[in-house]
Amino acid sequence: MRIIISPAKKMTVDNDSFTHTQLPEFLNKTEQLLNHLKSLTYDELKKIWKASDKIATLNYERIQEMDVRKSLTPAILAYEGIQYQYMAPNVLETVQHTYLEQHLRILSGFYGVLKPFDGVTPYRLEMQAKLNHESYPSVYAFWSDQLAKHLLDETDTIINLASEEYSKIITKYNDQAQIIRCKFGELKDGKVKEKGTLVKMARGEMVRFMAENQVQSPEKLKDFNHLEFSFSDDYSTENEYVFIKG
Repeated sequence: MRIIISPAKKMTVDNDSFTHTQLPEFLNKTEQLLNHLKSLTYDELKKIWKASDKIATLNYERIQEMDVRKSLTPAILAYEGIQYQYMAPNVLETVQHTYLEQHLRILSGFYGVLKPFDGVTPYRLEMQAKLNHESYPSVYAFWSDQLAKHLLDETDTIINLASEEYSKIITKYNDQAQIIRCKFGELKDGKVKEKGTLVKMARGEMVRFMAENQVQSPEKLKDFNHLEFSFSDDYSTENEYVFIKG
């Protein structure tokens, strides 16, 4: 069983809490991407990033000096988004970190697939970004089915806690694994309504729940009750587990 999650845009450098244990699986491909990005002008990169001048300037400077093999932070600590805050990797114990290293995979436009303790450096490249390259016009085209093949070689059961932007790099090419999407929402007029921030919080809590309880089968996910969520038999299907708040 594997758990897939999205990265976060906001990143940090943390060389003190934990050290990375290995380099990312697709680092050679990452370096190929980096070389292409370095060949682009500031304006071309800003268009790819769809970012403000402040963010574009920061990341342009990062690109010029970037070395993806030095001064690295474990991926699970490098991302600072809401999902990662609620996952709270800093408070987990060694046995829980071991569980995450085995089961958790972070999908990344820049790195492809990351294990939690792969060493990374701050970057900006979303999975849906265009690349301004004649051979691979988009990040999706660059990775094609490589990430799906890699993940599906590892497992036949995937717990999908990633956004659609990221998860479809796997689901688009799946013809063998059971992929269970977890949906978190509130019941309004007989329909389950998802809210962005709450969903991110719940996804982080679900990862932590799985690590703390050493979950080895999808059935155990139904016991999740953090943030006042509970599993709904009525709204769930075989491939979509629905958790309703309240």
